[in-house]
Amino acid sequence: MIIGYARVSTKDQNLDLQIEALKKAGCDKIFKEKISGAIKERPELDAMISQLRAGDTIVVWKLDRLGRSLKNIIDLVLDFNQKQVVVKGLTDGVDTSTSNGRLFLNIMASLAEYEKELIRERTNAGLSAARARGRLGGRPKGLKSETVSKLKIMRPLISNKDSNYEEIYSSLGISRANFYRYIKLLEKYSDNELNQLKIKKK
Repeated sequence: MIIGYARVSTKDQNLDLQIEALKKAGCDKIFKEKISGAIKERPELDAMISQLRAGDTIVVWKLDRLGRSLKNIIDLVLDFNQKQVVVKGLTDGVDTSTSNGRLFLNIMASLAEYEKELIRERTNAGLSAARARGRLGGRPKGLKSETVSKLKIMRPLISNKDSNYEEIYSSLGISRANFYRYIKLLEKYSDNELNQLKIKKK
């Protein structure tokens, strides 16, 4: 089956151009989405993926219609290839059923592996720097789940230069002293470390 996927970023944009091109490409079914690529949840894309079978072909106006980022696009295309699903981009000439398309897949796989290696190197460098400063790396310990939740809420709020700190700590139901203690925790721990926190039982 030839399956089309069309997406625009906002409700004000029009899908007609993409849909017309997908119909001309012989798509038997077209999934349509009006949603930003930055949003993780995309129900139409998920619905399309759930219906894929080996031998199917996915057609898009351009490859960037599929993913939120280059990494996300790479992961999706490689996953489709493992499922024996071909991906075609109408305007960028991508066709993973051809020799050029397979070369493209190999390049994408190499880029994905390269990115993983960079992340590993940055992680190791960060741990070495932390040890040099006298702080061991690894998972932070001993915070309650409520504290972790409030820290995650606070980070985007305090990053806004126009934020009113008093309004923030009042709305979160914490004292001024605890609010500034939480800020120090946010400076100390990255988002990734917060996601790996060991939760202290109440």
